[in-house]
Amino acid sequence: MNYPESLSDFHLTAQLIDNIDAGVVMLDREYRVMTWNTFMKAYSGISADQIMGENIFEVIPDLPQEWLKNKIQSTFKLGTRSFSCWEDRPYIFHFINFSPVTGGMAAMYQNMTLTPLKALDGEYRHICLTITDVSDIARSKTHLRESNAQLTHLSITDKLTQLHNRGHWESCLSNEFDHCRHSQSVASLVMFDIDHFKKVNDTFGHVAGDAVIKSISSLLKKAKRQSDIAGRYGGEEFGVILPGTTAELAQYFTHRLRNRIQESLVKVDVRDIRVTISLGICEWASWMNSYEQWLECADSALYQSKRQGRNRCTLYQSTTEQCAAMRGIS
Repeated sequence: MNYPESLSDFHLTAQLIDNIDAGVVMLDREYRVMTWNTFMKAYSGISADQIMGENIFEVIPDLPQEWLKNKIQSTFKLGTRSFSCWEDRPYIFHFINFSPVTGGMAAMYQNMTLTPLKALDGEYRHICLTITDVSDIARSKTHLRESNAQLTHLSITDKLTQLHNRGHWESCLSNEFDHCRHSQSVASLVMFDIDHFKKVNDTFGHVAGDAVIKSISSLLKKAKRQSDIAGRYGGEEFGVILPGTTAELAQYFTHRLRNRIQESLVKVDVRDIRVTISLGICEWASWMNSYEQWLECADSALYQSKRQGRNRCTLYQSTTEQCAAMRGIS
């Protein structure tokens, strides 16, 4: 054997490992460190002299010990490479991120490859952990996800009220209708609008009208449950889907909301504006053919409240004739 040539090859390999732009850590089966390159030293602040031959979990106690040990043992057992992605676990080693490209990310995001190393006798006694800095990729993907989430939010949200817009709210109503039909569960639909809203706009102007709509939307958000689905149906009309709620129970919600709105004042400049709302409630029924019929019934109850003097709530009451007409039976 040509020992000088072998030593030269080893020297070159050691230099390559030491200067590669990734972390290289070799461990034995007792988790003792056999290799610790310059990358690891630079980001951890721990020199090779301090860690070589030591148990890595004792020197770096903030490692995900149980998870990493399981990962290492599984790799030894299978005798094949394994991988850890930043999307599943953002980092293994808690290194500070110094890259100017990934501003705002405090920690270095990492991918890790685990490679079992076979000895001359064919046994796997060591494992190589390769740590790759993927902070720039993580930042780009995170930014893309945030942008997509924001665009999705904008596409389903009414700009003035921050409630669901009509298109998305109707989609939710359609889904709730299908759920009730398939599971025969209960739900109620509430439709309401602002009484004499045209007079508000004509008297105080559209800026004041917008302030009234925003105020009512805020009170609606406070009055509804987290599971309730509220939307601006159009202009001064709103809709609220109440899953798992009978019409009688929905009346508690409408009573609470109507009183809060009636008692509130909307301040615009030096003026105080007080408004009321009229509401209609309709509980889902098995004879309904579509969510549009459900909506029509709730609207019918709302207009009944209008006809009876406004500032009130009406519960939709179906008759045999109405049910037959809804089904299309003559």
